[in-house]
Amino acid sequence: MELRTRLIWSIGGFFIAFLFCFFFAKALFNILVIPFKWATSWAGLDPTRVELIYTAPQEFFFTQIKLAMFGGMVIAFPLIATQIYKFIAPGLYRNERAAFLPFLIASPILFLIGASLVYFFFTPMVMWFFLTMQQAGGEGEVQISLLPKVSEYLSLIMTLIFSFGLVFQLPVVTSLMARVGLLSSQALVDKRKWAIVLAFVVAAILTPPDPLSQIGLAVPTIILYEISIWTARMIERSRAKEEAEREAADSEQTASADTSPPDPAA
Repeated sequence: MELRTRLIWSIGGFFIAFLFCFFFAKALFNILVIPFKWATSWAGLDPTRVELIYTAPQEFFFTQIKLAMFGGMVIAFPLIATQIYKFIAPGLYRNERAAFLPFLIASPILFLIGASLVYFFFTPMVMWFFLTMQQAGGEGEVQISLLPKVSEYLSLIMTLIFSFGLVFQLPVVTSLMARVGLLSSQALVDKRKWAIVLAFVVAAILTPPDPLSQIGLAVPTIILYEISIWTARMIERSRAKEEAEREAADSEQTASADTSPPDPAA
Protein backbone atom coordinates (compact mmCIF):
# COMPACT_ATOMS: atom_id res chain seq x y z
CA MET A 1 0.00 0.00 0.00
CA GLU A 2 2.88 2.37 0.76
CA LEU A 3 4.47 1.68 -2.63
CA ARG A 4 1.14 2.15 -4.40
CA THR A 5 0.61 5.49 -2.68
CA ARG A 6 4.07 6.73 -3.66
CA LEU A 7 3.58 5.58 -7.26
CA ILE A 8 0.20 7.35 -7.48
CA TRP A 9 1.74 10.61 -6.23
CA SER A 10 4.67 10.30 -8.65
CA ILE A 11 2.56 9.43 -11.69
CA GLY A 12 -0.02 12.09 -10.82
CA GLY A 13 2.66 14.75 -10.47
CA PHE A 14 4.24 13.76 -13.77
CA PHE A 15 0.84 13.78 -15.54
CA ILE A 16 0.00 17.28 -14.28
CA ALA A 17 3.45 18.55 -15.29
CA PHE A 18 3.04 16.85 -18.68
CA LEU A 19 -0.28 18.60 -19.32
CA PHE A 20 1.21 21.94 -18.27
CA CYS A 21 4.20 21.52 -20.61
CA PHE A 22 2.02 20.29 -23.48
CA PHE A 23 -0.19 23.39 -23.16
CA PHE A 24 2.91 25.60 -23.50
CA ALA A 25 4.79 23.24 -25.85
CA LYS A 26 5.18 25.76 -28.67
CA ALA A 27 6.43 28.45 -26.30
CA LEU A 28 8.88 25.97 -24.76
CA PHE A 29 10.10 24.94 -28.19
CA ASN A 30 10.66 28.59 -29.11
CA ILE A 31 12.77 28.93 -25.96
CA LEU A 32 14.83 25.92 -27.00
CA VAL A 33 15.41 27.49 -30.42
CA ILE A 34 17.13 30.53 -28.86
CA PRO A 35 20.57 28.78 -28.79
CA PHE A 36 20.12 28.13 -32.51
CA LYS A 37 19.61 31.87 -33.02
CA TRP A 38 22.78 32.59 -31.08
CA ALA A 39 24.65 30.15 -33.32
CA THR A 40 23.39 31.94 -36.45
CA SER A 41 24.72 35.22 -35.05
CA TRP A 42 28.10 33.57 -34.40
CA ALA A 43 28.10 32.32 -38.00
CA GLY A 44 27.40 35.83 -39.34
CA LEU A 45 23.83 35.05 -40.44
CA ASP A 46 20.53 36.75 -39.71
CA PRO A 47 19.11 35.26 -36.47
CA THR A 48 15.62 36.51 -37.34
CA ARG A 49 15.47 34.13 -40.30
CA VAL A 50 15.99 30.88 -38.39
CA GLU A 51 13.79 28.23 -39.97
CA LEU A 52 12.96 24.68 -38.92
CA ILE A 53 10.78 22.30 -40.90
CA TYR A 54 8.75 19.14 -40.45
CA THR A 55 8.21 16.71 -43.29
CA ALA A 56 5.39 14.57 -41.92
CA PRO A 57 1.95 15.96 -40.96
CA GLN A 58 2.09 14.46 -37.48
CA GLU A 59 5.79 15.18 -36.82
CA PHE A 60 5.44 18.48 -34.97
CA PHE A 61 2.55 17.11 -32.89
CA PHE A 62 4.62 14.17 -31.67
CA THR A 63 7.55 16.53 -31.15
CA GLN A 64 5.38 18.57 -28.79
CA ILE A 65 4.37 15.38 -26.94
CA LYS A 66 8.04 14.39 -26.59
CA LEU A 67 8.90 17.88 -25.36
CA ALA A 68 6.02 17.79 -22.86
CA MET A 69 7.17 14.41 -21.53
CA PHE A 70 10.73 15.65 -21.13
CA GLY A 71 9.65 18.89 -19.47
CA GLY A 72 7.14 17.06 -17.29
CA MET A 73 9.81 14.69 -16.03
CA VAL A 74 12.15 17.59 -15.22
CA ILE A 75 9.42 19.53 -13.37
CA ALA A 76 8.09 16.47 -11.53
CA PHE A 77 11.54 15.15 -10.56
CA PRO A 78 11.61 16.85 -7.12
CA LEU A 79 8.24 15.29 -6.29
CA ILE A 80 9.29 11.87 -7.60
CA ALA A 81 12.60 12.00 -5.72
CA THR A 82 10.76 13.01 -2.54
CA GLN A 83 8.37 10.08 -2.88
CA ILE A 84 11.30 7.69 -3.39
CA TYR A 85 13.00 9.09 -0.30
CA LYS A 86 9.84 8.80 1.80
CA PHE A 87 9.45 5.19 0.68
CA ILE A 88 12.98 4.10 1.60
CA ALA A 89 13.51 6.41 4.61
CA PRO A 90 11.73 4.14 7.16
CA GLY A 91 14.23 1.39 6.34
CA LEU A 92 17.26 3.59 7.02
CA TYR A 93 19.00 4.48 10.25
CA ARG A 94 18.93 8.09 11.38
CA ASN A 95 22.53 8.72 10.32
CA GLU A 96 21.84 7.11 6.94
CA ARG A 97 18.84 9.38 6.39
CA ALA A 98 20.94 12.41 7.34
CA ALA A 99 23.64 11.31 4.89
CA PHE A 100 21.24 10.58 2.04
CA LEU A 101 19.17 13.78 2.17
CA PRO A 102 21.93 16.24 1.06
CA PHE A 103 22.61 14.16 -2.03
CA LEU A 104 18.91 14.16 -2.84
CA ILE A 105 19.06 17.96 -2.87
CA ALA A 106 22.37 18.14 -4.76
CA SER A 107 21.26 15.82 -7.58
CA PRO A 108 18.70 18.16 -9.26
CA ILE A 109 20.98 21.17 -8.71
CA LEU A 110 23.85 19.45 -10.52
CA PHE A 111 21.48 18.36 -13.29
CA LEU A 112 20.35 21.96 -13.78
CA ILE A 113 23.98 23.10 -13.91
CA GLY A 114 24.69 20.58 -16.67
CA ALA A 115 21.52 21.55 -18.55
CA SER A 116 22.42 25.25 -18.29
CA LEU A 117 25.87 24.53 -19.68
CA VAL A 118 24.24 22.80 -22.64
CA TYR A 119 21.73 25.58 -23.23
CA PHE A 120 24.02 28.58 -22.95
CA PHE A 121 27.21 27.19 -24.48
CA PHE A 122 27.33 23.73 -26.05
CA THR A 123 24.13 23.85 -28.13
CA PRO A 124 25.09 27.18 -29.76
CA MET A 125 28.60 25.84 -30.30
CA VAL A 126 27.38 22.61 -31.91
CA MET A 127 24.87 24.43 -34.13
CA TRP A 128 27.53 26.94 -35.14
CA PHE A 129 29.76 24.03 -36.16
CA PHE A 130 27.00 22.62 -38.35
CA LEU A 131 26.11 26.04 -39.80
CA THR A 132 29.69 26.57 -40.97
CA MET A 133 29.24 23.60 -43.32
CA GLN A 134 26.68 25.47 -45.39
CA GLN A 135 27.55 26.44 -48.96
CA ALA A 136 26.40 29.77 -50.38
CA GLY A 137 26.47 28.63 -53.98
CA GLY A 138 27.97 30.31 -56.98
CA GLU A 139 30.07 29.44 -59.97
CA GLY A 140 30.59 25.70 -59.97
CA GLU A 141 28.89 25.28 -56.59
CA VAL A 142 25.34 24.52 -55.52
CA GLN A 143 23.66 26.18 -52.60
CA ILE A 144 23.55 23.97 -49.51
CA SER A 145 21.51 25.28 -46.58
CA LEU A 146 20.82 23.86 -43.14
CA LEU A 147 17.08 23.32 -42.59
CA PRO A 148 16.83 21.14 -39.48
CA LYS A 149 13.66 19.23 -38.72
CA VAL A 150 11.86 20.10 -35.50
CA SER A 151 12.06 16.51 -34.26
CA GLU A 152 15.79 16.20 -34.99
CA TYR A 153 16.61 19.52 -33.34
CA LEU A 154 14.64 18.55 -30.23
CA SER A 155 16.35 15.15 -30.15
CA LEU A 156 19.75 16.86 -30.39
CA ILE A 157 19.18 19.28 -27.53
CA MET A 158 17.45 16.63 -25.38
CA THR A 159 20.36 14.24 -25.92
CA LEU A 160 22.85 16.91 -24.91
CA ILE A 161 20.86 17.92 -21.83
CA PHE A 162 20.41 14.30 -20.75
CA SER A 163 24.08 13.49 -21.35
CA PHE A 164 25.43 16.46 -19.42
CA GLY A 165 22.84 16.10 -16.66
CA LEU A 166 23.78 12.45 -16.26
CA VAL A 167 27.50 13.18 -16.23
CA PHE A 168 27.05 15.89 -13.60
CA GLN A 169 25.65 13.22 -11.24
CA LEU A 170 29.12 11.66 -11.03
CA PRO A 171 30.13 13.45 -7.79
CA VAL A 172 26.80 12.46 -6.19
CA VAL A 173 27.16 8.77 -7.09
CA THR A 174 30.81 8.49 -6.08
CA SER A 175 30.21 10.40 -2.84
CA LEU A 176 27.37 8.07 -1.89
CA MET A 177 29.50 5.02 -2.65
CA ALA A 178 32.39 6.47 -0.66
CA ARG A 179 30.14 7.24 2.30
CA VAL A 180 28.81 3.67 2.50
CA GLY A 181 32.31 2.25 2.03
CA LEU A 182 31.89 0.79 -1.46
CA LEU A 183 34.49 3.09 -3.00
CA SER A 184 37.67 4.79 -1.84
CA SER A 185 39.59 7.79 -3.09
CA GLN A 186 42.64 5.61 -3.73
CA ALA A 187 40.58 3.33 -5.96
CA LEU A 188 39.45 6.36 -7.96
CA VAL A 189 43.06 7.53 -8.29
CA ASP A 190 44.19 4.09 -9.45
CA LYS A 191 41.47 3.98 -12.13
CA ARG A 192 42.07 7.54 -13.36
CA LYS A 193 43.61 6.50 -16.71
CA TRP A 194 40.75 4.13 -17.46
CA ALA A 195 38.25 6.81 -16.44
CA ILE A 196 39.73 9.27 -18.94
CA VAL A 197 39.45 6.74 -21.76
CA LEU A 198 35.92 5.80 -20.70
CA ALA A 199 34.93 9.48 -20.59
CA PHE A 200 35.81 9.94 -24.28
CA VAL A 201 34.11 6.65 -25.22
CA VAL A 202 30.89 7.60 -23.43
CA ALA A 203 31.02 11.10 -24.93
CA ALA A 204 31.35 9.60 -28.41
CA ILE A 205 28.27 7.42 -27.79
CA LEU A 206 26.00 10.00 -26.16
CA THR A 207 26.76 13.11 -28.21
CA PRO A 208 26.31 13.89 -31.92
CA PRO A 209 29.15 12.79 -34.22
CA ASP A 210 31.12 16.03 -34.08
CA PRO A 211 34.40 16.57 -32.21
CA LEU A 212 33.28 19.75 -30.41
CA SER A 213 30.41 18.17 -28.49
CA GLN A 214 32.41 15.01 -27.76
CA ILE A 215 35.33 16.95 -26.31
CA GLY A 216 32.88 19.30 -24.61
CA LEU A 217 31.32 16.37 -22.73
CA ALA A 218 34.54 14.44 -22.06
CA VAL A 219 36.44 17.35 -20.49
CA PRO A 220 33.75 18.20 -17.87
CA THR A 221 33.48 14.47 -17.11
CA ILE A 222 37.19 14.31 -16.33
CA ILE A 223 36.95 17.47 -14.19
CA LEU A 224 33.99 16.00 -12.30
CA TYR A 225 35.97 12.79 -11.80
CA GLU A 226 38.74 14.80 -10.12
CA ILE A 227 36.11 16.54 -7.99
CA SER A 228 34.80 13.10 -7.02
CA ILE A 229 38.29 12.07 -5.84
CA TRP A 230 38.51 15.21 -3.69
CA THR A 231 35.00 14.62 -2.29
CA ALA A 232 35.81 11.00 -1.46
CA ARG A 233 38.94 12.11 0.41
CA MET A 234 36.96 14.65 2.42
CA ILE A 235 34.41 11.97 3.34
CA GLU A 236 37.19 9.57 4.38
CA ARG A 237 38.83 12.23 6.55
CA SER A 238 35.50 13.06 8.16
CA ARG A 239 34.80 9.37 8.81
CA ALA A 240 38.29 8.85 10.27
CA LYS A 241 37.83 11.87 12.55
CA GLU A 242 34.46 10.60 13.76
CA GLU A 243 35.91 7.15 14.45
CA ALA A 244 38.86 8.67 16.34
CA GLU A 245 36.50 10.79 18.47
CA ARG A 246 34.30 7.75 19.13
CA GLU A 247 37.29 5.64 20.16
CA ALA A 248 38.56 8.43 22.41
CA ALA A 249 35.15 8.71 24.06
CA ASP A 250 34.99 4.94 24.56
CA SER A 251 38.50 4.97 26.06
CA GLU A 252 37.55 7.75 28.47
CA GLN A 253 34.45 5.86 29.56
CA THR A 254 36.46 2.68 30.08
CA ALA A 255 39.17 4.55 32.02
CA SER A 256 36.63 6.29 34.24
CA ALA A 257 34.92 2.98 34.96
CA ASP A 258 38.23 1.35 35.91
CA THR A 259 39.37 4.20 38.20
CA SER A 260 36.06 4.77 39.94
CA PRO A 261 36.21 3.96 43.74
CA PRO A 262 34.42 0.84 44.90
CA ASP A 263 30.97 1.22 46.41
CA PRO A 264 31.22 0.96 50.24
CA ALA A 265 27.81 -0.62 50.43
CA ALA A 266 29.06 -3.42 48.20
